[in-house]
Amino acid sequence: MLGKPQGILFDLDGTLLDTARDLGNALNWVLRYHNQPTCEYEVYRNIASDGSQGLLEIGFGDRLLDYDIDTLKAQFLARYEQQICVDTVSFEGVVTLINGLNKADIPWGIVTNKPQWLTELLLPNFTEFDACKVVISGDTLAKRKPHPLPLTHAAEIIEVAPQDIWYIGDAKRDIDAAKAANMTSVVANYGYIGPEHQSHRWNADLYIDHPQILLQHL
Repeated sequence: MLGKPQGILFDLDGTLLDTARDLGNALNWVLRYHNQPTCEYEVYRNIASDGSQGLLEIGFGDRLLDYDIDTLKAQFLARYEQQICVDTVSFEGVVTLINGLNKADIPWGIVTNKPQWLTELLLPNFTEFDACKVVISGDTLAKRKPHPLPLTHAAEIIEVAPQDIWYIGDAKRDIDAAKAANMTSVVANYGYIGPEHQSHRWNADLYIDHPQILLQHL
């Protein structure tokens, strides 16, 4: 039996925001620049949480060995910065969930592996996140997920004990980080998860198919 959360922390890409199309657009721009075949949405969607490295690997495949990965990453990030919020939207139900947390006076925040400069460019486009109590990005601290430090640091800022916090994410590193931080782990099944990820093996405390399901636990 899960206790009521006193605080909630979220992953960003694939959990609060559906950023896959803008990330995929940046990937396809890089592929076209290098005269390579582009990648379909169905192929890159479930890789979107893995950042530039994962996207470039799925896009270039074996051809990636013919390029300098750091150059490709720089090109990808530059293009993504230019077009960071063209097709990005919050997942259905996220606004209702956030409103419910605010109404219940439950502090919440974001812990993402996205670089800070990109996180800071993206979040202001979504007024539903104005009440966010803390944002920890992938380069805010010396460690990032799956290390628990970003989660425990966020817990200190919102002044809630880790054992009273739920962490919601759509990748195994999110669940591993939550467990290591002694937080309740929740899998966002609606995010960038495919059968190949075998999320049922992550041994999370809770699996949800829609953000609003969390409201039933408040």
